[in-house]
Amino acid sequence: MATGNINVSVENIFPLIKKFLYSDHEIFLRELISNATDATLKMNHLVRIGESKIDIGQPKIEIKIDKDNQTLHIIDEGVGMTKDEVEKYINEVAFSGAEEFLEKYKDSDAKDTGIIGHFGLGFYSAFMVANKVEIKTKSWKDEPAAHWTCEGTTEFTLEEGDKLERGTEIVLHINDDEKEFLEEHRINELLIKYNKFMQVPIKFGTKEKELPKAEDAKEDEEPKKVTVDNIINNPNPAWTKQPAELEDKDYNSFYRELYPTQFEEPLFHIHLNVDYPFNLTGILYFPKLTNDLSIQKDKIQLYQNQVFVTDNVEGIVPEFLTMLKGVIDSPDIPLNVSRSYLQADGAVKKIASYITRKVADKLKSLFNDNREDFEKKWNDIKVVIEYGMLSEDKFFEKAQKFALYPTTGDQYFTFEELKNDITELQTDKEGKLVVLYASNKDQQHSYIKRAEAKGYKVLLLDSPIVPHLIQKLEQENEQKVSFVRVDSDHVDNLIKKETEQVSKLSEEEKETVKTSFETVVPKERYTVQLEALDSDTAPVMITQPEFMRRMKEMQQTGGGGMFGMGNMPEMYNLVVNINNPLISKILKAKEDSKKETLIKQTLDLALLSQNLLKGEELTNFVERSFKLIK
Repeated sequence: MATGNINVSVENIFPLIKKFLYSDHEIFLRELISNATDATLKMNHLVRIGESKIDIGQPKIEIKIDKDNQTLHIIDEGVGMTKDEVEKYINEVAFSGAEEFLEKYKDSDAKDTGIIGHFGLGFYSAFMVANKVEIKTKSWKDEPAAHWTCEGTTEFTLEEGDKLERGTEIVLHINDDEKEFLEEHRINELLIKYNKFMQVPIKFGTKEKELPKAEDAKEDEEPKKVTVDNIINNPNPAWTKQPAELEDKDYNSFYRELYPTQFEEPLFHIHLNVDYPFNLTGILYFPKLTNDLSIQKDKIQLYQNQVFVTDNVEGIVPEFLTMLKGVIDSPDIPLNVSRSYLQADGAVKKIASYITRKVADKLKSLFNDNREDFEKKWNDIKVVIEYGMLSEDKFFEKAQKFALYPTTGDQYFTFEELKNDITELQTDKEGKLVVLYASNKDQQHSYIKRAEAKGYKVLLLDSPIVPHLIQKLEQENEQKVSFVRVDSDHVDNLIKKETEQVSKLSEEEKETVKTSFETVVPKERYTVQLEALDSDTAPVMITQPEFMRRMKEMQQTGGGGMFGMGNMPEMYNLVVNINNPLISKILKAKEDSKKETLIKQTLDLALLSQNLLKGEELTNFVERSFKLIK
């Protein structure tokens, strides 16, 4: 048996970094600025704990473009490096100076400095856009400066440098095919995208600033201007502060900072702030939401120590909350080696659970503190809450205290309140509580009107996931509650009572009526159903069975229903009220043509009431109506 050591060659490390480690070349700037930030925060920490007596002032990071020499410069005023440290941190691939610093100063709260680096590979992303990279650096220690140069191979030069100021300057000699990174607008775009909230001020050029007018200045006097640094970032964003330090105007101002093109104010915000068992801060905003679930996502920004990572927060934020907007920042989020996306582990699940609980608690607090205002906002936030109830069992439990069920009469009930209110009138002869609902107040107006005439409450449930939600509510109530859409049958059949209407027609006459309708009505679309109803009830109604329609809708919206039902053609019940005088008139009509005309007219009127009469059928109905009233 032979044993030995695997020899890992680094000869091809640069092609691997370029091709596999970082998916987007633009990431190089984020990585180099992150390194510069770490160097600055290290310096701040050394001064704070008294290890260095240097007066560091207000350190910043500067980005410069030199088009003439085709170079991009990243300059910091941090700890810098000695020649030996360059050997150690730069020439040993994947050795993280940040990790070593945190370990060395672990007893002085270095972990709280916000230092970013973990893997020690970020520097090499520079070679994705540069054919040559220089490091000009001088340590905070009293040692000579160092100058490192490499052209993307395993060979480098390291010599004493002439840099006089403390800190590090990275010089990228940009490749000919990456010249976009020598354009000011492109670099500004990347700085705003990735570094908008970095912890150290970032200077990118200068700008003109107007000075306040002197008290004795003339009205037409032009204001004086001065040239100042163009600082592109906000090092102290709202989420890094304590909630007690902020007012509503501060949260709204930060919302506009996150979304400059968003003109509507958010409905409310949720400030996240936890330091055990993981560290996480952030602010989530509830914007006004539509019922379209497909266009709302990817508005929450994920940061790690104020460095932008992604706006795809799937996993760390429960799916139903991805429709919100805002920021989440956590140094404990597990990222892949290129810091480009999440890696699943137990911490992610804990964070997701915390966010769910925090959102539920905030909603309950808003409901308890000002129910009237909560009701006004319900239609703008309901799709998130209903989606959460459907997808998260723990959220479903908590939502019972604040989820609302509005009626067509603009009343709002919690589910418990609703059950208490309707139990007396809306319990059927089997002892089951029947909850009537409408999905469209206008289209189902006639059915709503009939139900309300009997004193029934009709809910208005119009979000796209209602079929799934009511299915869950029925299951949670052990099938003692049944949701029935108000147009799924005649109102007397929706909530079956002991009393029944007596038919005015004999069995033979009923059979004749049924045959007459079945002869005219398309069998593949309608099932003729005879009912003995009040004589003043409509002669013909179109209904769609609750079960079939619900299963079909669930299949169409995904995640439920019966397989294949989403593609089935629409099927309806044609309810014929045999006690209505018009049905007797049809029965007694001697001419078949007259009988057929009356049946078609009543059918089309029923279709019209359901907004189902369209195209050629609608044209024929209009022409027939004119003939009948001549």
